[in-house]
Amino acid sequence: MVDLSARADRLDEYLDARGLEAAWFAEPNGFAWLTGGDNVVDADARHGIAAAGYDGEFRVITSDIEAHRLADEQLPDAFAVESFPWYADSLAGAVADRSPLPAAVDFDAPEFDTPEFEPIEARRLRQPLTDDDVDRYRELGREAAAALETVCRNLEPEDPEYEVAAGIDISLSSRDVNTPVVLVGGAERARSYRHFVPTDETLGEYALVSITAERDGLYASLTRTVAFDAPDWLERRHRAATRVEATALAATRAAAAGDLGAGDGPGTAGDVFEAIREAYDAVGFDGEWKRHHQGGAAGYAGREWIARPDHDEPVVEPMGYAWNPTVDGAKSEDTYLVDGDRHELLTKTGQWPTHEVESVAVDGVPAETFERHAPAIR
Repeated sequence: MVDLSARADRLDEYLDARGLEAAWFAEPNGFAWLTGGDNVVDADARHGIAAAGYDGEFRVITSDIEAHRLADEQLPDAFAVESFPWYADSLAGAVADRSPLPAAVDFDAPEFDTPEFEPIEARRLRQPLTDDDVDRYRELGREAAAALETVCRNLEPEDPEYEVAAGIDISLSSRDVNTPVVLVGGAERARSYRHFVPTDETLGEYALVSITAERDGLYASLTRTVAFDAPDWLERRHRAATRVEATALAATRAAAAGDLGAGDGPGTAGDVFEAIREAYDAVGFDGEWKRHHQGGAAGYAGREWIARPDHDEPVVEPMGYAWNPTVDGAKSEDTYLVDGDRHELLTKTGQWPTHEVESVAVDGVPAETFERHAPAIR
């Protein structure tokens, strides 16, 4: 269950600082963050079928088609559900008519093109994670890793990529977990592309399998490598990617603690990115970072932000972080909770092979030893 008192405290501070009377969330991740529920019926729609709001009280506005179901199945009792006739109004129109003003909203509509409405800074509101977020994140991480590893342990070289993807979807769905991202790259395509969207190509010598899993609005990302007849270069490149990932994790904790960066407060995404760039140089793959993004903060989005050079987004804790360095056919990725002096691996079952790697020592961040997932040799 969502800790509504923590949500109310954060929203009260947000509204007071901006002189607003209300905030409304109809984007699925915003709705899930505030309510713990799901407002999606049509995944292709621009926003969900209900808006969750806070104006000192918790409210949900939706059409009369959805009101009863949401109240019964998706919402805590603290939310008052208000409905409008589906044929008489739009969701945006109903919010505009019923909200105290001024207000912030997280979705676009012509009804909000007035000075009384402003875009909400939803990403900042969702950081850092609360204790109940962390508890649910741990459960999601275990479920996602178990589902993916179950499929990967049964792969064969002749399996087509799309059949592997279908198996992952089923495995996660059976655990009530959604799969917004499923990437399966066999030996040929994993070397050619960084986003190996599955095709009918067979796996061959080895496979990279990457997913982003979602449940209750939280997102966890992870990658596993399965080798049948491993190329000679795979171990070196995979280990290089894990050392870059380890460096990113060490730098993340240092930045959150204020030990990395030029300011008096937390370091920034750009500070962590600079450590990543130095790590690529140190492991012998200078410039490899240019071929794919390196990941960043995770929580109520696959990435709440992606680190870039000179990126000034503050690194906060407790927060999920999913770094995903790639090295020409190899990739290392998991989702961690960074909190104080610890890194907690969320996407772990304890049933996949691991090896120890040392992060690269960079300015302000000494080397540390991390246990990272290794390729599984079949």
